Amino acid sequence: MLHLGTARTALFSWAYARHFGGQFILRIEDTDRARSTEEAVRVIMDSMHWLGLDYDEGPIRQTERLPRYREVIERLLAEGKAYRCYATVEELEAMRQQQMARNEKPRYDGRWRPENARGRTPPAGVNAVIRFRNPDEGEVAWNDLVKGPISVSNTELDDLVIARGADLVPTYNFAVVVDDIDMRITHVLRGDDHVNNTPRQINIYHALGASLPAFGHLPMILGPDGQKLSKRHGAVSVLQYDEDGFLPEALFNYLARLGWSHGDAEKFTREQLIEWFDLDHVNRAPAQYNLDKLLWLNGEYLKEADDARLAKLVAPRIAQRGGRVAGPALEAVVALLKQRARTLNELADEAMLFYGPHGVDAALLRQHLTGKSLDAVRAFAARASAVAWERAALSALLKQLVGEFGLRMPQLAVPLRVAVTGRTQTPSIDAVLELIGRDAVLERLRDALARAGS
Repeated sequence: MLHLGTARTALFSWAYARHFGGQFILRIEDTDRARSTEEAVRVIMDSMHWLGLDYDEGPIRQTERLPRYREVIERLLAEGKAYRCYATVEELEAMRQQQMARNEKPRYDGRWRPENARGRTPPAGVNAVIRFRNPDEGEVAWNDLVKGPISVSNTELDDLVIARGADLVPTYNFAVVVDDIDMRITHVLRGDDHVNNTPRQINIYHALGASLPAFGHLPMILGPDGQKLSKRHGAVSVLQYDEDGFLPEALFNYLARLGWSHGDAEKFTREQLIEWFDLDHVNRAPAQYNLDKLLWLNGEYLKEADDARLAKLVAPRIAQRGGRVAGPALEAVVALLKQRARTLNELADEAMLFYGPHGVDAALLRQHLTGKSLDAVRAFAARASAVAWERAALSALLKQLVGEFGLRMPQLAVPLRVAVTGRTQTPSIDAVLELIGRDAVLERLRDALARAGS
């Protein structure tokens, strides 16, 4: 799935390419057949589409390029830069245990390098893997676009497996190098959990006589507690945020701001991000996920969103809650409620006030429809049929009744809310009454007053 960390990496790559007028390429790294399914690929592509991360080329699937990888592997074997290794899983595990017992860093010991395997016959029934022959001396160095200069001694690196099985299916670290060379990749932005892969990949670039792309490794996203982002924090599929009622432009904006900044700007458009984006302002420290900030940002986008668009997004969510969009126009309801909502789901919950089954708890009626408040509600019911059914006229009637009965506005508004909606809290009562409509309001008042008086 495309979760927050991967989505942010894709977004930064997209913004970098768009800023410099480059090309953003979508590559599906699917050679790990146990983990790669068509459903997983579809989720990635749907998530990219939902976020608006359009790509110039792709999707390019590595499984469609297997002959090309085999061609390069054969070249490395012929040049002595790779070799076949027949070590079994059991042998490798025993080797690892012995190294750990000696307090050594576990690593492949080169036992099937040609100079070490002279005179040995490959064991029967063992499929060889192909290992890249890593240089024994020197160091790998690059100037990381985010982290600055990094160097690793070649003595820290062992001989990497670059292909497995009878079909010579390539491993990630090998396949991406061939892809980058063939696709003329100039910049690679990825999470800093890939830093350890980069020196291995650079040595393969060198072995193939290819120039290097520029590498930039983005700091991790941590949860609010400073720990690695988990599902309870928000490490879920991007499409889950759609289900949870977030707008794509809000999550896009939030991800862009998660580890990158442009002054104090918290809210900005896609066009502004393209104009402003650079790697100089990517933070080197890990970013911290904050759901409250995302909810605030989503609420701001909801307030500005077109009512017709919101109505289309909210209608199926109302249906999921058992509501039926009949009565007041959904666009008008959305326009009233969106100022208070943080998500589309909250908006749908509030819209059930107008489209859900109506019912009032008897104890709530007895609690609020008493004394002068009850008399004022009766007076409202008696006079409401004679006023223009629009917000200003209803507001004037409420103010008039408050004055006549010597009440404060909540002493009339709350009982009226309870009688008409079954809730003690709603948006402004005059706006709610206007949208529900004269006939429905008067019918509900008759029923509530009859129950209150019984």
